[in-house]
Amino acid sequence: MGNTTNTKALTQAQIDTLQLQGCTARDWAQVTVTDTLDTTCIKNVDFSGQVQIGNLSGTIKTPQGLTKPCGIYNAALANCTVADGCRIANVGVHIANYNIEAGACIEHVGLMQTNPGATFGNGIEISVLNEAGGREIVLFDKLSAQFAYMMCLHRYRPKMVAKLKSMAMDYTESIKSDRGTVGANASLCSVKELVDVNIGPWARISQASSLKNGSILSCETGPTTIGTDVIAEDFIVAESSSVTGGAVLAEVFVGQGCQVGKQYSAEGSVFFANCEAFHGEAVSIFAGPYTVTHHKSSLLIAGQFSFYNAGSGTNQSNHMYKLGPCHEGKLLRGTKTGSFSYMMWPCRVGPFSVVLGKHSTNFDTSDFPFSHIEARHDGKCMMVPGLHLTTVGTVRDGAKWPQRDRRTGCEKRDMIDFDVFSPYTIGKMIKARTQLKDLMDTTDRAIDTVSIGGALVKRLILRISQKYYRTGIEVYLREKLVQRIEKALADKTDLKDALAVDSSAVYSDPWVDLGGQLMPKQRLDAFEDAIENGTIDSVDAFVAATRKIHEAYAEDEWAWAQAAYEQVFSVDTASMTGDTLQEAANALVKVKSKFFNLVAADADKEFAETSQIGFGQDGELEDVTNDFREVRGEYLDNAFVKDMKQKVLELQSRIEDLNRQIEEKTS
Repeated sequence: MGNTTNTKALTQAQIDTLQLQGCTARDWAQVTVTDTLDTTCIKNVDFSGQVQIGNLSGTIKTPQGLTKPCGIYNAALANCTVADGCRIANVGVHIANYNIEAGACIEHVGLMQTNPGATFGNGIEISVLNEAGGREIVLFDKLSAQFAYMMCLHRYRPKMVAKLKSMAMDYTESIKSDRGTVGANASLCSVKELVDVNIGPWARISQASSLKNGSILSCETGPTTIGTDVIAEDFIVAESSSVTGGAVLAEVFVGQGCQVGKQYSAEGSVFFANCEAFHGEAVSIFAGPYTVTHHKSSLLIAGQFSFYNAGSGTNQSNHMYKLGPCHEGKLLRGTKTGSFSYMMWPCRVGPFSVVLGKHSTNFDTSDFPFSHIEARHDGKCMMVPGLHLTTVGTVRDGAKWPQRDRRTGCEKRDMIDFDVFSPYTIGKMIKARTQLKDLMDTTDRAIDTVSIGGALVKRLILRISQKYYRTGIEVYLREKLVQRIEKALADKTDLKDALAVDSSAVYSDPWVDLGGQLMPKQRLDAFEDAIENGTIDSVDAFVAATRKIHEAYAEDEWAWAQAAYEQVFSVDTASMTGDTLQEAANALVKVKSKFFNLVAADADKEFAETSQIGFGQDGELEDVTNDFREVRGEYLDNAFVKDMKQKVLELQSRIEDLNRQIEEKTS
């Protein structure tokens, strides 16, 4: 029996046995047990209130690998239900008001208690992004990156925000309880204090210091770990995550697949799928998927991040010592900050940019992705638009994120689109290229620099940056066209039909990044309208809607790519012939091979003479090269470089095969 619904009062013989084994009770009549209970498994236990006990025969294997007998030993239980196959031992104060499910193991716990009306971290409003308030997010178990993003960042739609808050509070009300839960097969060992905390199945909590008002979501295939010396209050930790190593959390949501530890401190912040936070500090941040900060001296404050990597010493200011900490910053997806980079909020940085230096001015480069942004000696911002489009780091990032998804077993609540090149980034490139051309055409040659959104750009860079963006635009659009042709040939469908837009697709020129999920602006508008008018009226309906949009991504993307292709190349795709399709495919070989070769050339910088500084220690001059080769290898033997070269060959072979099939199809 896995539950304790079929229990009965103790017999006098059982009571006598329990008393002989050091057990006491305020009222033995309130202690009920199963028919199969072996009372020898209960020793030195004090019972108060209603306590139900299941079958405690057999053994249990602890997370430490030891096999121990099930039962209750040296504990005080008040108003608890203990299901079959549990082990509870050495409780310092008491366990009060908990339902302990089958197979759970609780050892060496100080205090474990649920108070009346507990919500277990749900319903807490925290000040995210703007530390002074105004962008509050309501924490609840089913919070997703998309839900939080809309609640936090779309305050210009107050009716929609109010509806989202109502959904969150309705959910909170539904889980409010006078009793907490320890899920099946969960393990708690050496926890000093645990108050108003729900614990999911298979969770592992070991040597935590203090856990108050929270939920630890977990499942068998995605167990969650809370480790040594962790202090957390007003928190939710989702499935597949770990919070360890003395981390301190206050008013924090930790999403699925996250890792927090090594004394990391966070307050008033949300971390979504696969974030990593070690050593440093976070205050009021919106950490979208894959936000990574590993260094002790890094402070992230009042900022929005996603697919982000923080260099050591990264920090920002949100307080000008005037009206309080009311400023905020936004680093759009894929941004990196170098060691000791500093920004004075408000700032907004375009996707996949790199920020270096100490900035003392405000700037907005959000329409200029893949840019190099560096502070001058006077703190002013210098930008090279598009410089990082063909760098090794950008290409590696796009490949690594899907492989590093640690969310396992449970439903993935955060919708994530991983594409580096997408309508979102390519649309910005098209817009940026137009602006750069206009500036180049209208700027006097006597002028050295121009200002774009508060960032300074060398006039001579304007032409070069256009070329960067042109390369990215052409690679993406021609690749998308070729993919449609390949699919049509594989499916044996008409080529012209393949280039048509599906009737279910939604076209919108601007696209948005909704906390890691990419979508046409028109879909977002319709989504938010549906929330406002009550069509979407629950958390489950919200999640279903985001999943439906996620599933429509490919067709929506083609609707945008087709229109952009026609605009950029002045071509009517509906009129393309076999010859023009082959021309487009050949153009892809040319531009994408160039792209791969530029990336490989960027990797060559890692093998330059300057990279060999310090090698050959204590040896002769010729030992420098030999030492470097032994440690780093040769450029042409590098796995990444070989992969780039191989991609060029594969592309050539792929297009040769495609052209042959087009010839056969259209002849």
